[in-house]
Amino acid sequence: MSQRFENDDKTREFEAIVLPHLDAAYNLARWLTRNDHDAEDLVQAAFVRAFRFFDGFRGGDARLWLLTIVRHTYFTSLRDDRHEQDNIAFDEELHHAACESDTLGTQGVELPESAMLRSDTRHAVNRALDRLPGTFREVVVLKEMDDLSYKEIAEVTGIPIGTVMSRLARARKLLVAYLKQYASGG
Repeated sequence: MSQRFENDDKTREFEAIVLPHLDAAYNLARWLTRNDHDAEDLVQAAFVRAFRFFDGFRGGDARLWLLTIVRHTYFTSLRDDRHEQDNIAFDEELHHAACESDTLGTQGVELPESAMLRSDTRHAVNRALDRLPGTFREVVVLKEMDDLSYKEIAEVTGIPIGTVMSRLARARKLLVAYLKQYASGG
Protein backbone atom coordinates (compact mmCIF):
# COMPACT_ATOMS: atom_id res chain seq x y z
CA MET A 1 0.00 0.00 0.00
CA SER A 2 1.37 3.39 -0.86
CA GLN A 3 2.28 6.03 1.74
CA ARG A 4 -0.58 8.28 0.58
CA PHE A 5 -3.23 5.61 1.19
CA GLU A 6 -1.75 4.83 4.60
CA ASN A 7 -1.93 8.53 5.52
CA ASP A 8 -5.53 8.72 4.27
CA ASP A 9 -6.45 5.73 6.43
CA LYS A 10 -4.67 7.23 9.42
CA THR A 11 -6.46 10.55 8.88
CA ARG A 12 -9.88 8.89 8.65
CA GLU A 13 -9.24 6.79 11.75
CA PHE A 14 -7.94 9.82 13.67
CA GLU A 15 -10.99 11.88 12.70
CA ALA A 16 -13.37 9.09 13.71
CA ILE A 17 -11.72 8.42 17.07
CA VAL A 18 -10.40 11.79 18.23
CA LEU A 19 -12.44 14.50 16.52
CA PRO A 20 -15.63 13.76 18.52
CA HIS A 21 -13.75 15.00 21.59
CA LEU A 22 -12.97 18.43 20.17
CA ASP A 23 -15.47 20.16 22.47
CA ALA A 24 -13.98 18.56 25.59
CA ALA A 25 -10.49 19.54 24.44
CA TYR A 26 -11.58 23.13 23.82
CA ASN A 27 -13.38 23.31 27.17
CA LEU A 28 -10.25 22.29 29.06
CA ALA A 29 -8.07 24.55 26.92
CA ARG A 30 -10.42 27.48 27.52
CA TRP A 31 -10.21 27.13 31.27
CA LEU A 32 -6.47 26.58 31.25
CA THR A 33 -5.67 29.55 29.01
CA ARG A 34 -8.52 31.80 30.15
CA ASN A 35 -9.27 33.20 26.70
CA ASP A 36 -10.70 32.04 23.40
CA HIS A 37 -7.78 32.83 21.11
CA ASP A 38 -5.17 31.01 23.21
CA ALA A 39 -7.59 28.10 23.71
CA GLU A 40 -8.00 27.76 19.95
CA ASP A 41 -4.24 27.84 19.46
CA LEU A 42 -3.75 25.30 22.23
CA VAL A 43 -6.33 22.91 20.79
CA GLN A 44 -4.80 23.23 17.34
CA ALA A 45 -1.32 22.47 18.70
CA ALA A 46 -2.68 19.56 20.75
CA PHE A 47 -4.47 18.09 17.73
CA VAL A 48 -1.30 18.34 15.65
CA ARG A 49 0.61 16.58 18.42
CA ALA A 50 -2.15 13.97 18.80
CA PHE A 51 -2.13 13.27 15.08
CA ARG A 52 1.64 13.02 15.02
CA PHE A 53 1.59 10.44 17.83
CA PHE A 54 -1.66 8.73 16.85
CA ASP A 55 0.25 5.59 15.87
CA GLY A 56 1.11 5.26 19.56
CA PHE A 57 -2.55 5.32 20.64
CA ARG A 58 -3.33 1.77 21.76
CA GLY A 59 -7.06 2.09 22.19
CA GLY A 60 -8.82 2.91 25.39
CA ASP A 61 -10.52 6.19 26.11
CA ALA A 62 -9.65 8.60 23.31
CA ARG A 63 -11.13 11.53 25.26
CA LEU A 64 -8.77 10.99 28.19
CA TRP A 65 -5.86 10.53 25.82
CA LEU A 66 -6.69 13.80 24.04
CA LEU A 67 -7.27 15.76 27.28
CA THR A 68 -3.90 14.55 28.53
CA ILE A 69 -2.29 15.84 25.33
CA VAL A 70 -4.09 19.20 25.67
CA ARG A 71 -2.85 19.51 29.23
CA HIS A 72 0.73 18.52 28.36
CA THR A 73 0.76 20.89 25.40
CA TYR A 74 -0.39 23.73 27.65
CA PHE A 75 2.23 23.12 30.32
CA THR A 76 4.95 22.64 27.70
CA SER A 77 4.04 25.99 26.19
CA LEU A 78 4.21 27.62 29.62
CA ARG A 79 7.59 26.09 30.29
CA ASP A 80 8.87 27.25 26.93
CA ASP A 81 7.60 30.80 27.51
CA ARG A 82 5.47 30.63 24.38
CA HIS A 83 2.22 31.19 26.22
CA GLU A 84 1.09 34.55 27.53
CA GLN A 85 -1.24 34.61 30.49
CA ASP A 86 -3.89 37.26 30.00
CA ASN A 87 -6.57 38.15 32.49
CA ILE A 88 -9.33 38.32 29.93
CA ALA A 89 -12.71 37.61 31.45
CA PHE A 90 -14.32 34.29 30.67
CA ASP A 91 -16.99 34.37 27.96
CA GLU A 92 -20.03 33.46 30.03
CA GLU A 93 -22.26 32.77 27.05
CA LEU A 94 -19.90 30.09 25.81
CA HIS A 95 -20.57 27.58 28.58
CA HIS A 96 -23.99 28.38 29.98
CA ALA A 97 -26.52 25.76 30.97
CA ALA A 98 -29.88 25.43 29.28
CA CYS A 99 -32.66 27.49 30.83
CA GLU A 100 -34.57 25.70 33.55
CA SER A 101 -38.25 25.29 32.89
CA ASP A 102 -39.18 27.35 35.95
CA THR A 103 -37.41 30.36 34.45
CA LEU A 104 -39.78 30.41 31.51
CA GLY A 105 -42.94 32.46 31.29
CA THR A 106 -46.24 31.19 29.95
CA GLN A 107 -45.16 31.85 26.35
CA GLY A 108 -42.02 29.70 26.73
CA VAL A 109 -39.83 32.82 26.84
CA GLU A 110 -37.37 33.28 29.67
CA LEU A 111 -38.46 35.93 32.13
CA PRO A 112 -36.07 38.91 32.35
CA GLU A 113 -35.69 38.49 36.13
CA SER A 114 -34.75 34.83 35.71
CA ALA A 115 -32.31 35.61 32.94
CA MET A 116 -30.66 38.32 35.01
CA LEU A 117 -30.41 36.10 38.10
CA ARG A 118 -29.00 33.21 36.05
CA SER A 119 -26.49 35.52 34.39
CA ASP A 120 -25.44 37.01 37.74
CA THR A 121 -25.01 33.55 39.25
CA ARG A 122 -22.99 32.36 36.26
CA HIS A 123 -20.85 35.48 36.46
CA ALA A 124 -20.18 34.90 40.18
CA VAL A 125 -19.24 31.24 39.62
CA ASN A 126 -16.98 32.10 36.69
CA ARG A 127 -15.25 34.83 38.72
CA ALA A 128 -14.76 32.39 41.59
CA LEU A 129 -13.36 29.74 39.22
CA ASP A 130 -11.05 32.30 37.68
CA ARG A 131 -9.63 33.13 41.11
CA LEU A 132 -8.72 29.51 41.84
CA PRO A 133 -5.08 28.52 41.48
CA GLY A 134 -4.55 26.65 38.21
CA THR A 135 -4.08 23.22 39.80
CA PHE A 136 -7.40 23.54 41.61
CA ARG A 137 -9.25 25.06 38.65
CA GLU A 138 -8.04 22.23 36.44
CA VAL A 139 -9.50 19.44 38.60
CA VAL A 140 -12.79 21.32 39.07
CA VAL A 141 -13.17 21.79 35.31
CA LEU A 142 -12.35 18.16 34.59
CA LYS A 143 -14.76 16.93 37.28
CA GLU A 144 -17.67 19.32 37.05
CA MET A 145 -17.62 20.37 33.39
CA ASP A 146 -16.11 17.37 31.64
CA ASP A 147 -17.70 14.92 34.11
CA LEU A 148 -14.56 12.82 34.50
CA SER A 149 -14.20 10.36 37.37
CA TYR A 150 -11.44 10.75 39.95
CA LYS A 151 -9.55 7.93 38.23
CA GLU A 152 -9.88 9.62 34.83
CA ILE A 153 -8.72 12.96 36.25
CA ALA A 154 -5.72 11.19 37.79
CA GLU A 155 -4.89 9.71 34.36
CA VAL A 156 -5.20 13.06 32.59
CA THR A 157 -3.22 15.04 35.16
CA GLY A 158 -0.71 12.36 36.07
CA ILE A 159 -1.34 12.72 39.80
CA PRO A 160 -2.56 10.13 42.32
CA ILE A 161 -6.32 9.76 42.92
CA GLY A 162 -5.87 10.88 46.52
CA THR A 163 -4.30 14.13 45.32
CA VAL A 164 -7.17 14.61 42.88
CA MET A 165 -9.70 14.21 45.69
CA SER A 166 -7.73 16.50 47.98
CA ARG A 167 -7.38 19.23 45.35
CA LEU A 168 -11.05 18.95 44.47
CA ALA A 169 -12.09 19.26 48.11
CA ARG A 170 -9.81 22.24 48.65
CA ALA A 171 -10.98 23.84 45.38
CA ARG A 172 -14.62 23.46 46.39
CA LYS A 173 -13.94 25.05 49.79
CA LEU A 174 -12.21 27.97 48.08
CA LEU A 175 -15.08 28.32 45.62
CA VAL A 176 -17.59 28.47 48.47
CA ALA A 177 -15.48 31.09 50.23
CA TYR A 178 -15.16 33.16 47.04
CA LEU A 179 -18.89 32.92 46.38
CA LYS A 180 -19.72 33.96 49.94
CA GLN A 181 -17.35 36.89 49.55
CA TYR A 182 -19.02 37.81 46.26
CA ALA A 183 -22.50 37.53 47.78
CA SER A 184 -21.55 39.81 50.63
CA GLY A 185 -20.31 42.41 48.16
CA GLY A 186 -16.62 41.79 48.81
